[in-house]
Amino acid sequence: MCRWLAYSGTPILLEELLYKPRYSLIDQSLHARMGVETTNGDGFGVGWYGTDGAATPTLFRGTGPAWGDVNLRELASTVTSPLFLAHIRASTGTPVQTTNCHPFRYGSWLWIHNGSIRDFQTVKRDLVFAVDPELYRTMVGSTDSEVMFHLALTFGLRDDPVAAVERMVGFVESVGRAHGVHDPIQMTVATTDGDRIFAFRYSSEGASRTLYFSTAVTALRELYPDNEQLQKISDETRIIVSEPLGELVGAWQPVPESSYGVVQAGPDILGDFHPRLP
Repeated sequence: MCRWLAYSGTPILLEELLYKPRYSLIDQSLHARMGVETTNGDGFGVGWYGTDGAATPTLFRGTGPAWGDVNLRELASTVTSPLFLAHIRASTGTPVQTTNCHPFRYGSWLWIHNGSIRDFQTVKRDLVFAVDPELYRTMVGSTDSEVMFHLALTFGLRDDPVAAVERMVGFVESVGRAHGVHDPIQMTVATTDGDRIFAFRYSSEGASRTLYFSTAVTALRELYPDNEQLQKISDETRIIVSEPLGELVGAWQPVPESSYGVVQAGPDILGDFHPRLP
């Protein structure tokens, strides 16, 4: 389906994660090891917040394969960010076009998704009609991922992100089952307001796509005291990925089934995810 990553911490060049690791996101666009598809070549995108503290993130998206885009490579070698989301797409049936490439943006918020709403064309009308009219006009693509984002916004993403995504999933499942769709939703999602990152792993069948978070930097320094890279980043630095970027033992922890996580200043949060009707 897709591969993605979310980063928060010491400002770094985008290329440090997009290109340099052994199993970087660009490598995964050609050689994904844990995805449904090995190749993810139906577009890409990165959304980042600047070091100047501006609330609105910048987007760069393209419809070609990420591995061959010279503009992405150029940008990644010059842009530094303390918080960014990146995504490589494998379409589940909607067109390959810029408006269907992740991240999706609304105000200060970004959203990326791996997975699908099953039989989307069957349930799409009911789902879209539930989007707040003020938000509806900002939907410009045709993907299930963008509809999920706008439903979450409708159900209160800006006020209580975890509860809003639980309501979104509960609503999608109720609509799907009303139409006779079995196991209506499959997802790993990351969303951010530029301050905190919220990540979710859930599927109706209880067999969700892979998702990992990086081990606390303080613990990794104890394991690898001679690792220079670990000395350069802050204790708050954290990465969430569809699949690990390298093979450093102990560096990556799987996100449990039906869970959510919050990356924030101070202690991060890992909790149980429970869909509910809005």
